[in-house]
Amino acid sequence: MSPKEVPGLVVRMATVDDAVTLNAMIADFAAFERLPNNSTVETLQAELSSKDRVIETVLAFLDGQPVGMAVFFQSYSTFAAKRGLYLEDIYVKEEFRNRGIATGLLRFLAKTAVERQYGRVDFTVLLWNTVAIEFFETLGATPTSAWTTYRLSGEWLQKLAQKPG
Repeated sequence: MSPKEVPGLVVRMATVDDAVTLNAMIADFAAFERLPNNSTVETLQAELSSKDRVIETVLAFLDGQPVGMAVFFQSYSTFAAKRGLYLEDIYVKEEFRNRGIATGLLRFLAKTAVERQYGRVDFTVLLWNTVAIEFFETLGATPTSAWTTYRLSGEWLQKLAQKPG
């Protein structure tokens, strides 16, 4: 499949000045994924202006209007001995879906990974989000069925951190 060009679409790296726009999109995305949201304009400003920031963010604008975002960070593959790009979140506002915006965001991330000589782009998809799974597969993404995602957080993270040794 050849990704379509989208007239009027501009994809660029976000700056600290985009924190309000980014925070609004994160709130919409959290509601879509049925997840709690602790993001604030202030936390985003602090992260995006930090010299040792962890995340990088890309915004998509259609005719000047913000319509999508992608949040990512650098990863590393021990066995490939290469850095990678980990896509934490990608989101397109509902009324702008199926217009090539997500493809534009992913194209931007792929170019970024290649320019930085990263070996891969990794991400997870919620199992119930079959629309996203089908979309990613049309771009050539494949599931890594040999792996499953685990998370240590909240009370269990605190308990483990307090154990001696």
